[in-house]
Parts: sequence; structure tokens; C-alpha cells
Amino acid sequence: MTERAWCAVRDGDEPDEGELSVTAPRTWATGAPAVVHALKYALGQTSPKRTALTLLSINQAKGFDCPGCAWPEPAAGQRHRNEYCENGAKHISDEATSHRVTADFFRQYSVEELSRKSDHWLNQQGRLTEPMVLREGATHYEPIGWDEALDLLARELRALDHPDEALFYTSGRLANEPAFLLQLFARAFGTNNLPDCSNMCHESSGSALGETLGIGKGSVSLDDLHNADLVFVVGQNPGTNHPRMLTALEETKRRGGSVVAVNPLPEAGLLRFKYPQKARGIIGRGTDIADQFLQIRPGGDLALFQALNLMLLEAEDKEPGTVLDREFIEAHTTGYDAFAEHIRATTSWDAVLAATGLSRDEIERVHERVLNSRSVIVCWAMGLTQHKHGVPTIREVVNFLLLRGNIGRPGAGVCPVRGHSNVQGDRTMGIWERMPQAFLDRLGREFGFTAPTAHGLDSVDSIRAMLDGRAKLFLGVAGNFVRATPDSDVTERAMRGCRLTAHISTKLNRSHTVCGRTALILPTLGRSDRDVQAGGEQFMTVEDSMSEVHSTRGRLDPASPHLLSEVSLITRLASRVLGSEPDIPWADFEADYDLVRDRIARVVPGFEDFNERVRRPGGFRLPNPVNERVFRTASGKAVFTANAFTALEAPEGHLVLQTLRSHDQWNTVPYAMDDRYRGIKGGRRVVLVNASDLADLGLPDGTLVDLISVWTDGSERRADGFRVVAYPTPPGSAAAYYPETNVLVPLDSVADISNTPTSKSVIVRLERASA
Repeated sequence: MTERAWCAVRDGDEPDEGELSVTAPRTWATGAPAVVHALKYALGQTSPKRTALTLLSINQAKGFDCPGCAWPEPAAGQRHRNEYCENGAKHISDEATSHRVTADFFRQYSVEELSRKSDHWLNQQGRLTEPMVLREGATHYEPIGWDEALDLLARELRALDHPDEALFYTSGRLANEPAFLLQLFARAFGTNNLPDCSNMCHESSGSALGETLGIGKGSVSLDDLHNADLVFVVGQNPGTNHPRMLTALEETKRRGGSVVAVNPLPEAGLLRFKYPQKARGIIGRGTDIADQFLQIRPGGDLALFQALNLMLLEAEDKEPGTVLDREFIEAHTTGYDAFAEHIRATTSWDAVLAATGLSRDEIERVHERVLNSRSVIVCWAMGLTQHKHGVPTIREVVNFLLLRGNIGRPGAGVCPVRGHSNVQGDRTMGIWERMPQAFLDRLGREFGFTAPTAHGLDSVDSIRAMLDGRAKLFLGVAGNFVRATPDSDVTERAMRGCRLTAHISTKLNRSHTVCGRTALILPTLGRSDRDVQAGGEQFMTVEDSMSEVHSTRGRLDPASPHLLSEVSLITRLASRVLGSEPDIPWADFEADYDLVRDRIARVVPGFEDFNERVRRPGGFRLPNPVNERVFRTASGKAVFTANAFTALEAPEGHLVLQTLRSHDQWNTVPYAMDDRYRGIKGGRRVVLVNASDLADLGLPDGTLVDLISVWTDGSERRADGFRVVAYPTPPGSAAAYYPETNVLVPLDSVADISNTPTSKSVIVRLERASA
């Protein structure tokens, strides 16, 4: 999108979806075009000088962590001067924008008018600059002083009949220190209602890994990935969602490793990668990443790994003692016999091939790669977690790795790739509705109160509670809850039923337009902003997807003199609500974040000497017991599991829809109306469908259709006005962008055990749109 187009968006014009054009999908990613697109976007947001300062500070040891994905940086002395990707550059430029949303803007636009604007338009208006309130019965937000705003929020919290009527939501943008303070405040207030964005993405990973390995995190490091013999990239699109992963996979290939990509769509970054910081990535062909690409049907991954596990068992039968790691299995695992019996008895090749859409030859070729690889890593993301059988699928991945001892040794392990900057750190800090009792006990002892023990509400159950009137106050710290959650119409109805909704935010989004009877917008510093408190300039910390903890320090002047840091907002609110009971030094925490880290060191395992260790260049890595082959399960061993075979089947005339991001998008925020790698330009209301399915449905390419999802209770949900695009999806499936299609995901359609919305397996039919 050109600078003129961006200006038009800010000045009130919406992009015209009628200008949609489609070309063939790309077969490679990054290279010079990525550099050009990133710089064009950055210069459309702010000045060349501010752009240079921002880009040269991002992901540097003395700079700030990218607010985008959670992919780790190399060691401090091994980082490139430009240690960021195209989407990271766009994301930080989006935050560092020179454009501002002032009180005049809110006088111009009513809440109802803003609610009709697109996510793209809202985001392009710029940074929020001062606190705003929507009073009961009003049509427009108006300015409010900080003291009055925090007094209003505190008064509403104290007026609740029970602390469990409050919800404290966070997204992964929140750094460790404010995350720790927020959960401390919520629990001192008396509730474990701490829903977060992880509930909607990697909760299935945490559930499966906690049960089987005793810890809900990945076990690998960048060095492991570089030195693996074989890396599976499953249900994941690194080229769009965490592009710096492609650099790591290129290094895997350079050192002789292989990559198997398993995904419903052919993703450009997994086919070929052109590293823009090397000459070969600008003028050369680049690197072929995937040695084998398995175009699997949505939800077929469980069947694939069950087939691979059966083949390993059968290979061991033919050559006993040469395939499985019997020593590891006997010393460090439990449940093997029941697992093996189950796989042998229930795995049918006919069912596997139907569920996966793959040929037996394709799967056998993967099996040969496994047999020839001593060290194997499996990486995954939402393509595994957001299915009803997401937890069993990840448990089956663990079975696969356990069979050959690929857990707890170099170059091997599990790698759930988090898609948001500090979502893993927030969980480590206690942002979870079901924190272990040991954590609650340590927290209570440290601060002199008894933490509540009853489990709180996750994101889906929070929506249900608001619908039922059991939750009456919503405080969102970062994020865009309304657009990140499923069943959009239901979610919005739930939010509007609250007495008060409040959002701590940097930029305008749809959640600010879906209000309770009273609503607050509380603008805060961004990751790139300097944070100066009474104790001097402060820094914060984050934890990446591989358990590395490091500092992040803003370098830019704040977007407005009226902004407060998230730490300031939380501590000032907590002191108003709780007073001196319990006796927690909120004002001291606001003045000096070192004092917060001292308390974290006494409460959270692995953070001993936190202040000293995090000041080392690059920070430190948290211990992971799995890498010592210590498994904190009930048995003290890693657990093999028997997982029932599950396959997705759509009724005749229906398709299995997966929701996904475009390339020019970060979470719920589209930066432009294009998806360069998939060949989509000028529109987002598209649905990608296999050409054979379009022929069967009698829908020519380019037809305007409505998407209707069907649910087991007979209810239907609609998303109108999508253009069908013939695309190489697996037969019987379709794909479309979220958040536009979140409306199709029923609130009750969730993964077993984890309660994660099933956004990758929505049963839909396509109807021609009425004229």
C-alpha cells in the first residue's frame, strides 16, 4: 500500500474490496522485496530518522525486544545489526508511528461510527494519547484525568459482589514485570480470573506437554535446531508468522539437516528462503527449506503421527534393538506397552490415508528420513492446537519423539512456536487461571496473604460468564479481546453486558468500540518508548519461545506526555483498590522495577539473582528439567499415551475451513489489504478453495459467496461477501482470514481438555451472495 493510500485510510476512506486482484502464489519468501515492503511501511508511519533509530535498536542486547513474535535471538555477540524480519519491522514501525489519536478524534467519531470501521482503518489512526471515558448513555468518548479514571475503575471493582465478577485479560505484549504485578493484584483482590491470549493458541500445547513431559514449554534451543538431523515444521507458517525462524532452518540445512514441512497450504517460506542480509539472498536463488512437503488435510496430523509410530514399531519388530531407544524407554518413560498395543490395534492405513489426504509412499519416505536421523525436533503452531483433538495430536507427537529417545538430548525435542512476544513469559509470571498450588503458596508467603485456590476462568469461559451475568467487569491489558476470540457476535453481546469495560492499550482497536455500560481507554507506553519513573529510567524483561529471558529497554520519546507505563497503571490501580491490605509496596514497585524483579526471584523458580543475571548481555536461559531427563509428572517419568483416532469429516456440500493470517498482518491487525505470498492483493474477504471443489459446487472462480458455518446444535453463523479464489488447498477444505471469519467459530466448538477454540476446523458451506 502506498503512502497516499495509508493517508487516505487515516483520513477516513476505507479500502475498496472491489479492487481485489489474484496472481499465482509465490514459491519463495523474503529477499529484496521484503526489505522494500518493510521500509515502505516504516516510512509511511514515521520519519527516516525515527525509522533508523527504531530498526537499529530492535532485538539488540541494549535495545528493545520486538513486540511481534516470540522467536529467540542468537547470542548477544552473534546478532546481526539488523536482527529483525519484515513483519517485525512493520510491527515496530506500527508502534513507533508519528500519527496520533487525540480527544479531537473522539469528538469527531461516535462509538457507533467507529464500530463500523475496519480493523485496518482503526489501527492506522495512530497511537492513543490520553485516557478517555465513555459514560453511561453517552455516544462519544471524552477525555478524563488519570486520577478520575483510576478512581472510577477502582470504585467499580470494589462495588462487585465478589472478586470473581472481575476478569483480568492479557495478551502476550505484556512484559514480565507488569504481568507479575497484574496477577499479584488479581489474586490479592481475590480471584484467579486471568484469561489470556494463550488460551486461544497454545493452551493445547501446554495441556499435552504438561501431562506427558511435566512442563508445558518447549525443550529446544536455537543450537538444538541448528544441529538437528531432521526438523518437522507442522501446522505452521514461519514465512508470515515468525520469519526469523527461516534463518534458523537455513542454518539447519547448511549443517546437513533436513526439513519436513506438514501443512494444508503450500507456504512460500517453507519452499524456498532468500535471506536478505546475505548476498545469496538478494542475488542468489536462496535456500530450499523443505526437503519434503506433505500437503495434509486440516486435522490430519494425528493420523500422520500415528502412522509414523506404527511404522517405527514394525521396523523394530523386523530388526529388534536397532530402531527404538529401548534403554531410554525403560529408564525414563511409562505407558509404552499400552501405547504400543493401542497403535497396533487401531491404526488403519485406509483411515490414515483418508484423514491425511497423503499417499502411503509420501508417508513411507518420511519414515525413511526418520530412520536415518539420530536427532529429531518437531515444531508446531496453531495448525495442531486449534482442533478438537489438538491435545491428543500433540501427545502423539510426544510419543513419536519418545520412541527414539528424542527428548532431553542435543538436537532433539519439542518446539511449540509461540506467536506473540512474551506470551510464554506471562504464563511463567503467573498469568494463568489454573496456576499450581505451589506457586500460589509461594506468592502468598511472599506478600502476606492467602491466594485464592479455586480455578479461574479462561478466555472462552470468561465470555460465557459475561453472557450469564456472572462476570460484570472486564479489564484488558494489551490485546484486542473482541477480535481475538471466537463467535464474534456472541462475544460482543457478552462484552456489552458488562457494567464496565476497560482497556490498557497503545492503539485503537475494535474492542474499544464494544463497550459495557461505562468504558475506559487507558493509553500506555509501547515496547519502544522510554520508561522514566521516580527511580530513573527503567527496563523490563521478556521470555522468548525457547525460555531465554532478556531485557527490553525503550529508546524513543513516548507518544504523549500523558501516557503511563503498564507498571504504573497496575500499581496505582491496585493501591486504590486494596489499600494497605495486604501490605504490598505498590508505589515502590512503580518507582523501581528492580524491586519487582527481586520479588519475582523469590516467587518464580529459575529467577534466582534475577537482577544480576538479566543485566548480562543476552540475559539467561531458564532451566528446563526435561533437558536433564527429569519429568515432573505423577510417575516421575515421561508418559506414553494412547490417543483415539480422530478424522475431520465435512457433510456433503460442505468444506472444512481453517482461519489464518495474511502475510501483511500481525495477530488481529492487518497492516495492508494484501497477502503477497499467496497472490492476494487489494482485499481480505476472500476464501481459498480447491478448484475441484469449486467445480463440484458449481462456483466459478471469483464468485461472491456467503460463508455459513454449521454447528452440532443446528445453529448457523454467517460471514457475508467473500470472493472465492481457486487455490491449491487440499480437496474438501478451505481457508480464509481472521478476524473476519472468527464470527464462524462457535463458542462451544473447543478442543478437548484445553478449551481452545477450534479455529482450524470449522465446517462451512458456501452460498452465492444475493445481488
